[in-house]
Amino acid sequence: MTGRLFLQAIIKFLAGVILVGLLIFLPAGSLAYENGWRLMGILFVPMFAAGIVMMVKSPDLLQKRLNVKEKQREQSLVVKLSGLMFLAGFIVAGLGYRFEWYTLPEPVSIAGAVVFLAAYALYAEVLRENAYLSRTIEVQENQKVIDTGLYGVVRHPMYSATILLFLAMPVVLGSVYALVIFMAYPMIIVKRLKNEEALLEKELDGYLAYEQKVKYRLIPFIW
Repeated sequence: MTGRLFLQAIIKFLAGVILVGLLIFLPAGSLAYENGWRLMGILFVPMFAAGIVMMVKSPDLLQKRLNVKEKQREQSLVVKLSGLMFLAGFIVAGLGYRFEWYTLPEPVSIAGAVVFLAAYALYAEVLRENAYLSRTIEVQENQKVIDTGLYGVVRHPMYSATILLFLAMPVVLGSVYALVIFMAYPMIIVKRLKNEEALLEKELDGYLAYEQKVKYRLIPFIW
């Protein structure tokens, strides 16, 4: 653990809290947006806990997760599209609260929170299984193919988890209109996934054999 890494992680965490809060509550025009607080809680409390665990047990992995600068032009576009989706989705959800657009019933929002936390648990398991995970597409020195655990079920369990996470967000916020916007995410991630697989097939020893062993990319028995 280093002071520099700790400071970098805390700054990015607080910046995320402030940014998401502004995107949700400013359009809502009120801090009384209960669903907004629900999302903030289930998003940032586990994130903070996971960050502490990584800092203590795997600071190298935390450093990789903090690196968000894509080197590939195509993947940089994917990141920008994802950011635009979040921007539009959160603002629309907040506006929906302010102008009393149709809101999903409270039990549906709570069910969305349960799905979100379950997906968070899957995401945490993926991080535990694969120490090579970074937020940019790259092949690292001495990287090996992981083919056990969730990686023995689908080739990209991290993306499977993030799809569940991100589709659950607008449900937690109670916004049907934001959900429509977030439905773009699976298409965005498929584009990223195909580009990533092309790189791994070319540069990571054993990945072609792994593709033959594990047939499904995201959803078992479907795709």
